[in-house]
Amino acid sequence: MKLPLPLLLLLLLFSATTSAAPSLSPTPSPTISPVPRTSPTPPRTSSSSPLDPKQLKALESLNIPTLKNPCDHHHPSSSKKPPTTVVTCDTGSPFRLVTSLSFTNCSSDLSISSTALKALSPSLTSLSFHNCPSLSPPPHLPDSLHSFSAVSSFPRLSGLSLARLVNLTDLTVSSVPVSTSGLFVVLGNMHDIVSLTISHANLSGNIPKSFHSNLTFIDLSDNLIKGPIPTSITLLSNLKALNLSSNSISGEIPDSIGDLISLKNLSLSSNKLSGPIPDSISSIPDLTHLDLSGNQLNGTVPRFISKMKSLKYLNLANNAFHGVLPFNASFLKKLEVFKVGGNSDLCYNHTVLSSKMKLGIAPCDKHGLPLSPPPRKEDSSSDDDYSEDDSSEKKKEEHHGPNKAVLGVAIGLSSLVFLIIFMILLAKWCG
Repeated sequence: MKLPLPLLLLLLLFSATTSAAPSLSPTPSPTISPVPRTSPTPPRTSSSSPLDPKQLKALESLNIPTLKNPCDHHHPSSSKKPPTTVVTCDTGSPFRLVTSLSFTNCSSDLSISSTALKALSPSLTSLSFHNCPSLSPPPHLPDSLHSFSAVSSFPRLSGLSLARLVNLTDLTVSSVPVSTSGLFVVLGNMHDIVSLTISHANLSGNIPKSFHSNLTFIDLSDNLIKGPIPTSITLLSNLKALNLSSNSISGEIPDSIGDLISLKNLSLSSNKLSGPIPDSISSIPDLTHLDLSGNQLNGTVPRFISKMKSLKYLNLANNAFHGVLPFNASFLKKLEVFKVGGNSDLCYNHTVLSSKMKLGIAPCDKHGLPLSPPPRKEDSSSDDDYSEDDSSEKKKEEHHGPNKAVLGVAIGLSSLVFLIIFMILLAKWCG
């Protein structure tokens, strides 16, 4: 049977449309794999290198987590405590190496073995401990160290152990007892030492007669050091800070102290020093901090101190200075801290300095001797040092009784009232 042409064209169009349409059968849709969301991979550098396997094991023996890269990360003992360990590494290749270890608030189960430290050397150049009082010090510290710090850590440190650190440039030991026969035992072979702090360490003996010339910072405060200040210290032309406070150092301040031309901070307080302040101190151009308090220094306070342009902190309290304080108000106002109390024979010129400055010393009389301070009230708890004589006398009068003029007026008025009453009574009696 022959189909009509229009019907044939309709069938052909339907067939073409059916073949082009998608299948309606439940065929699985193609799976699209998600693209990993990673940042663009930078070119491989030395800083992305893994840590040396031997050093990785050494860190594990120190209870330092190593699942992730331990370098440049803080490793806290818990979320509530501050970081206890900081590991710093170099950028070497193919392996990075540990250069610095810092322990803070150490846990009681931490143990620092010499084996672990040996595996970390010679790359380990800095090692520090802060607030680790119950931690036992390692028997042998690596001589690769350039910096060693122990603050409020270890029951005790051996001077011989410290002496082996011959490559140190920075040594800080504070609030840790150091057992040694003298400071020279510790410092003898540290030829590169630049910064030295051994404070509050029960360190005894004398100050060494020689120091290495590289030193720029010395802090030997709060120890048991005795004897004089040796001239060897004054040979350190690069020294910027010298703190010998709170010891038993005696004798006079050496005249050559002025040779420390780089010095900015000088603290000799709380010792047994005697004699005058040497004139050579005036030749230290950048001295900003001068603390000579708590000694037995005597003589007059040098006038040249007021010419020291960099000075900001001056403490001369609790000595045996005498005479007139040679400073004016403009110099004292330039200072951030000024203390001179506790010098009973020292006084100030009340025409130059006001008593309101509360210097802690008495004003001078016309002979340049201290005036006796006015008596204090028994119930007074004020720390004011002195007040003007005239005003104190007026206050005494006011507190001792009423003014004489007021008393006279009262007596006069009383007499007048009595006379009026007498006259009234007399008039009635006569009438």
